[in-house]
Amino acid sequence: MKSSPAAVAGEALRLASGGGVRVPAAILLLLVAAALLGPLLSPHDYFTMDLSGRLQPPALEGARLFGTDDLGRDLFVRSMSGARVTLLVAVVASLVSLVIGVTYGALAGYAGGRIDAFMMRMVDALYALPFMFLVILLMVAFERNFLLIFVAIGAINWLDMARIVRGQTLALKQREFVSAAELIGVTPAAIVFRHVVPNLLGVVVVYMTLTIPQAILVESFLSFLGLGVQEPQTSLGALVNDGIAQMERAPWMLLIPATILALVLMSFNFLGDGLRDVLDPRLRER
Repeated sequence: MKSSPAAVAGEALRLASGGGVRVPAAILLLLVAAALLGPLLSPHDYFTMDLSGRLQPPALEGARLFGTDDLGRDLFVRSMSGARVTLLVAVVASLVSLVIGVTYGALAGYAGGRIDAFMMRMVDALYALPFMFLVILLMVAFERNFLLIFVAIGAINWLDMARIVRGQTLALKQREFVSAAELIGVTPAAIVFRHVVPNLLGVVVVYMTLTIPQAILVESFLSFLGLGVQEPQTSLGALVNDGIAQMERAPWMLLIPATILALVLMSFNFLGDGLRDVLDPRLRER
């Protein structure tokens, strides 16, 4: 049966009541709120250096909740700003992969035959490319452009999305509402985007929550190598890199951003698992 916007909204509200979804969603909301509001509420900023206050441990005095780094900058504000950048890069990159993957996979699955075979062989060929190496080359060639990070990471993740959407489309195009739309003369493009894609939203939402951690890891890896976000801006990966250099003298510089990064990754993974359990009818019957 074709999904309506009201049905999709009702399903989303029902998902929110599940324990497997509520807990990681609450943690993510707290982290997002802290990332957005924390720097605004702090008397410090993320770029002002104070060499006389280098490597101060976490303390309430002076509102240094997470201490300072090796340049005297407030680690709380930098951690929250870094979390904001990491989440922004991950979500936007996942949206890029979502648009490309859903469009490509739905068109390939609905077209079928030789067109489907050709399009999926293209995906297989792209799988063989060393994407991380290409991303690093792009970041170096274009002078580590911040906007390029979104496109580069999204270009990695869309292949898996296309495969999953294509498989679901092959099943959906056999359904009665697709046959009825074809009989009344609806164009193939309209069938794909008006009838097939809305029925893929459940699978797409679940998979997107599982691809966001992949995007976070790629962004963190690039920042760890110094190819991602550049000073004075920062990200969690860059903060972890800074913390490793000072972990013997100032272990909080490593432990705090690494803990925040781990919380974000685990929350998205548990959220994806919870959504999958609720959306998959076979798992709900067990």
